[in-house]
Order: sequence, then structure tokens, then C-alpha cells
Amino acid sequence: MAGGQRGVLVAIRSAVALHRLLDVLPVFDGDDRVRVRFTLVPGSRFDVDALTALDRTGARTMPWREACATRHDLVLTASPKGDLHLLPGPRALLPHGAGFGKALDDEGSGLDPVHLLADGKPWADLHALAHEEQALRLARHCPEARPAVVVGDPTADRLLRSLPAREEYRAALGTGPRHLVVLSSTWGPESLVARRPGLAAELLALLPHDAYQVALVLHPNAHSRTGGFDLARWMAPALRAGLVLARPHEEWAALLVAADAVVTDHGSTGLYAAALGRPVIGAYDGGHELVPHSPMARLLAETPHLAAARDLPAALEAARATDPRGPAAHAFAHQGKALALLRGHLYRLLGLRPPATRVADAPAFPAPTTRPQQPAVFAVRTEVSGDRVTLHRFPPDTSERVHHLAAEHPTAGPGPLQSAAVLWHHARPRPLTGHHAAWTASGWTAAALDEMPGCRTAAAILTRGRLLLHPRGRAPLTVTTEPHREQGRSRHADPTAVVSAVHAWLAAGPPPGAPQTLLCDTGPVAVRVHLAPAEERDLDYEV
Repeated sequence: MAGGQRGVLVAIRSAVALHRLLDVLPVFDGDDRVRVRFTLVPGSRFDVDALTALDRTGARTMPWREACATRHDLVLTASPKGDLHLLPGPRALLPHGAGFGKALDDEGSGLDPVHLLADGKPWADLHALAHEEQALRLARHCPEARPAVVVGDPTADRLLRSLPAREEYRAALGTGPRHLVVLSSTWGPESLVARRPGLAAELLALLPHDAYQVALVLHPNAHSRTGGFDLARWMAPALRAGLVLARPHEEWAALLVAADAVVTDHGSTGLYAAALGRPVIGAYDGGHELVPHSPMARLLAETPHLAAARDLPAALEAARATDPRGPAAHAFAHQGKALALLRGHLYRLLGLRPPATRVADAPAFPAPTTRPQQPAVFAVRTEVSGDRVTLHRFPPDTSERVHHLAAEHPTAGPGPLQSAAVLWHHARPRPLTGHHAAWTASGWTAAALDEMPGCRTAAAILTRGRLLLHPRGRAPLTVTTEPHREQGRSRHADPTAVVSAVHAWLAAGPPPGAPQTLLCDTGPVAVRVHLAPAEERDLDYEV
């Protein structure tokens, strides 16, 4: 190219390959001698989402026909499939997953000669792999291929670099003190979502909402094949119950960092979770896709297996006693050094001396932007022992034994609002200009009790730690909560859970004649709740 510039062509077949290569491209950061263009390799079933993902990057693209007619200083790809041998120039191939643990009947694995040879000759000038075990397997499966270099895994390095952001990710997800359980599914007929499509909903129906948060990480190909519209429709019950459905780019990684445990099939996301030291539970039910003796096969053999949703608590306990980093060590070498090692090899192919400055550390993944829906209806089980109330909340269709139904007004809809014993309403911010009218807290609670004969307790949630609660036939109460403070942290209970706890306590005994303190225990956090006759400012608070 003119002016001593070098042209790098990034050849992609799918969104997952694009995301993999975006983790590699920081090796060229700060070097204006390198120009990067992208092209879409034809023949993939997932090319539409690849184009959409590529468009979001703002990158320049080159049509395939033009790419095949142009000499490139370096061709970079993360999938061996397609007519890559038609692209002129030195070619570097990276894996687009971890560990080469999956092989498809119609496509094989990324180490098969059918993909690595063109007319009986290797088309890749460089195989950059994550571990020596992969290089040995390459030599065994395709001896004609050029020897590989072991550089580590840039995506694994980003995950490790992101560990300090764990609390930031959990705050973005609204996890709080709950245990975050991430379900990880690859794509295809043996994937978790193909074989157990209802697992997320089953777990949400069994696990108390205030103790557990459930998230689902789908392979980008599953997103692409199904489409966002149908995914949202199929998973609507689970999403209404609070399921976090990760976006296909980068959020999966933030969820692994934020997770307390990961339930995985044979997809490589499970290996990344293992590299982070997260407790791993296997949910692969066997088949032909798992490559024997691969790091993924070792991981599944050494971790507990989840046969049914109800077995999760026991599986979690077993997983916490198992260190998954042993199998992961066979998938990721040179941790923290992948970009530095890879840069030397790529610049050699470019015919350039690398910049004198050291390559920047792998950037941390951004915080998730997906916020789960806050359930508008709960089936609530309570246990009252003196001034302590233990609370467990589930979706309304749970099979668990429950005490009452609680619903948000007006979000829950007519059916739940008519049948709920407990109703709550959140105070909304009001505009600073223009005319407006608003209920007072006392006015709204009285109207709710009047209009909903089945309602026994109505509560207006004023702030995180303060609410006005009106039991039927009794005077309104001001209810305040204080956070649980431990080791320099404050942990808050969901105020809607506090409403149900106070309702259950009042139903179990006489109303308090003087200020009273309860302990509301939701599982991961127990907070003190103070009850007192309603204060004037709370009665008149606009909601």
C-alpha cells in the first residue's frame, strides 16, 4: 500500500467469529501504518447477524468478490470454513472458541483437514492457538498443516482483566446479595436450550427470587437462528419472572465474571467460566458433538451433573467443593500475555517491526446494559416466629407451597390485582413544570383497599427504605427498613418483600400498639424493619 501502510483483511463468517477477532485487533492499536478492512465469507447460515454486528463497529467493509481480487498484507480469520484460500496474502487462523471441544456431524471440528487444506495443501500460514494441547491435536489430526504457535487466548485474558469489575457488573444487573446462576448454552441439537428449553423457567419457579438470580447465555448462532423477536416470545414467562437474557456480544463475558455458579452444556463458554474459578455444573446429556479427551470433556467429567432443576442446590454445594481450573489449564496457556505474544507473529507476517510501545492490556468487558424485568406478581411463602419473618417469593405459577399473592399496581394487570392479598405501588417522579395531579400515599392505599375487596394490605413505597402500609381494618403504618451492614458493605432488602413480611406478621398476631421492630429474612440478607403509627409526611407523600 502507498506510504508504507499495510492492509489487514478480517474475514468473518458469523457474529461469533467477528467478536473473537475484535478481541485480537488491539494488537494494532496506535499504529497508523495498519489499515483494517472486513469482508463477509459467503456460505454461512449466520451471516445476517454478522453483518449487523459488523455495522455496529463502524468498520469499513470490502465485498467478497473485491476481497478475492485484492492482494492483502495479512488475512485474519477465526473460522477455517469457507473459501478462505481464495483471499490473496498471508493468512492467520485463530480458533473462534475455547478448547476445540465440539464437533458437528455435518461440519466436523476446526482441526479437520477438510477445512484446513485446499487442493491438499494448507492454506493458513499461521495457526495461533491457545494451548500446546491444541497444537498437538492439530499435528495429529492434520499433519499437513503448518506448525502452530501457542499464544494463549485474548478472550480469556479479557475475562481475567475484567475480574475487578465484578461488583460493577452485579450492580448493573440488579443482583445485589443474591446468588447469580448463569445457564450457558451452545447452539445445535445437543445444546442445553434444544434439549431442556424449559430449564430456566423451572429454576425460576423453584428458586426463591430474593435469594437467586438466573441468567441465560446463548451462543450467538442461537440468537441468529431464532431471532430476537421469537426468543423474547418463547422465553416470555421466564423473562417476566426476572430471567436475565444476555445480549450476544460481550454481555456473556460480563455475566461469567458476575456469576456465582455456571450451568453449562458442552459449549466453550463453560471453559471460560472454569478459567475464572467459577463453580461449574454440567448439563450436557450426551451425544456425538463432544470431542473425547478435550478440555471440555474433562471439565464435564470432573464437575457435578444437573439431572433436574430441583437438584440445583445439591449440585451447587458439590460444585463449590470442586476446583474447575484444572481442566481449564489445558485450554488456556500464557494467561495475560496473549496479545503481546500474538503481536510479534502478526507483525512478522505483515513485514513490519512492531511499535516500540508495549501492547496495551486486554480491555475489560463493558458493564451489561440488559436489565431484567422486575416481576409484578409474586407467590409468597412466609414463616413467622415471634418478631422474625422468613420470606420466600416465587413466580405466581410455582408449585411451591405459598401463603399469599402479592402484586404491583397497576403493572400486574386485572387478574392478579383482583386476587392478590397484598398490593404495592411505587412513588413516581413528578414533572417540575406543567399541571399534574397525584394521589397521596394515604389516598392511594385507601382507594386500593376500597376497590379491591380481596386486598388485605396496600402499601405505597415512598423510598428504598420507607413506605406507608395500610392493613385492612387498621390504621396506616409508617414502615422503615435499615440496611444490613457487614464488613464495610450495606445490603438492602427489596421493599416489596418487606411489604409481604409485615403483612404476614400482622396476620399472625395483634397489631402493634407502639413502635415495633421486626427482622425480615429473605435468605441472603436479613434487615431490621421498624413499624410505627403513620407520620403525617408519609400520609401526604405524593405517589
